[in-house]
Amino acid sequence: MIFKSQQPDINLPETDLTSVVLGRVDELGDKPALIEGLTGRTLSYNHLREQINKFAAGLDERGFKKGDVMAIFIPNMPEYAVIFLGVAAVGGINTTVNSLYSTADLVHQFNDSGAKLLITIPDFLDRARPAAKKCGIEEIIVLGEAEGTTPIAALLDNDGNAPAVDIDPGNDLVALPYSSGTTGLSKGVMLTHENLIANMVLSCEMNTVLPGDRLVGVLPFFHIYGMVLILNLAVYLGLTLVTMPRFDLEQFLEIVQKYKITSLNLVPPLVLALAKHPVIDNYDLSSVRIIGSGAAPLGQELEQACAERLSCEIYQGYGLTEVAGACHVNKSPVPSEKRGAVGLVLPNTFSKIIDTETGKELGLNERGEVLVKGPHVMVGYLNNEEATRGCIDDDGWFHTGDVGYADDDEYLYIVDRVKELIKYKAYQVAPAELEALLVSHAAIADAAVIPSPDEEAGEVPKAFVVLKEDISPEDIMLFIAEQVAPHKKIRRLEIVDEIPKSASGKILRRVLVEKERENFAKS
Repeated sequence: MIFKSQQPDINLPETDLTSVVLGRVDELGDKPALIEGLTGRTLSYNHLREQINKFAAGLDERGFKKGDVMAIFIPNMPEYAVIFLGVAAVGGINTTVNSLYSTADLVHQFNDSGAKLLITIPDFLDRARPAAKKCGIEEIIVLGEAEGTTPIAALLDNDGNAPAVDIDPGNDLVALPYSSGTTGLSKGVMLTHENLIANMVLSCEMNTVLPGDRLVGVLPFFHIYGMVLILNLAVYLGLTLVTMPRFDLEQFLEIVQKYKITSLNLVPPLVLALAKHPVIDNYDLSSVRIIGSGAAPLGQELEQACAERLSCEIYQGYGLTEVAGACHVNKSPVPSEKRGAVGLVLPNTFSKIIDTETGKELGLNERGEVLVKGPHVMVGYLNNEEATRGCIDDDGWFHTGDVGYADDDEYLYIVDRVKELIKYKAYQVAPAELEALLVSHAAIADAAVIPSPDEEAGEVPKAFVVLKEDISPEDIMLFIAEQVAPHKKIRRLEIVDEIPKSASGKILRRVLVEKERENFAKS
């Protein structure tokens, strides 16, 4: 069964990304576009456009041309929009870099992407310089000043008249983020102007955005969620975006309170904090009217708890780097019986679910791998035809690697990753399902579930739990056992101080799995 949007198709703009994102600047004028949350430094829409044009002209003066790659290695700040859209304006490609990357990580991405220029901040130079040198990047641009680098001010010292560039939105790349993956080296995801435009335009059709909305950019802009559905989307819609360089819970709450933030784009760990952390009560969050959650499944109980505590609407979306952001989004307000769903398929988009073993197309309420097709699906992985062929079939369907099902009303529910399923005596157990149940317990602050090697069963579900209140492992396991089928019981449990997570908020199960395998080998 193929699922199509319940909304009509939308005619997408057939032009370059920068032109689309800046399409409303004339009417927005001096309205604040971006605010640096910690300092209050503000870029108006007029100033933003001026800076983008000057940055584009500065790139052109340096011989940076269409198809060249700029590595952006900076934290969230207003200049991120200037750089990203300036590179896009001259037909360049942005490879956005995880701000936590080591020098070795940087070397891989710089080499693989073929980065010509690097832009960073002085505090990151101890990692960036050796990587740039090893990869033959001759010029490093910095936001600020540092010996042996070019200050960004030098690129902005011009009249802002860069030559016009002929851009083919459907074929010319504009972004090259790297997917984290669960194993192996990260892969460059080739995204065109059309990919990003489609995701922005189609996603915002699903939820009501008000002209006076204020967002906070707490999720990293190097990640597809932050890049497309926060940074570029906010400017495209003419909103005000307040940036944060890194996540700190109390700073985040202070910014929400100070700037009267109305809309939050979050990941489950942050939703968990809003639902359960005691410090929340110290802040006035009454301005928040809506929260969107993505990047990982959010359990029904947690979704409801957060909505009730903040007296706001909350909805989920589902997507991947490979689809330039989202492919399913819930419409707000979400019907109470659909709590836990990640939404309906976007306009202009198709989805289906297939059997993970046979590839057979499945129907409603049948669990299998989720496939997606639409104008936002990537071109492929850079320099990796094998990996591309492994996930995009001959008919153009992208195989997400995620397990899910569609209910009677075609709402999608994500159960887990294909390769993260636990095989207990041939039964498949989904870690995310158990994690959602665990964090629904009042005494549990956070949790992760992994396969633990077992001689008899092959694998058993093991939980790593961060406690909020005292409770015994036995009582936790009993709490789960009373709610699940026997094969889904948690059979091992370890109390830990924290759950390892990526910068985008995803549980790093591989870290826990590798440690567990090492311990098993020693026993």
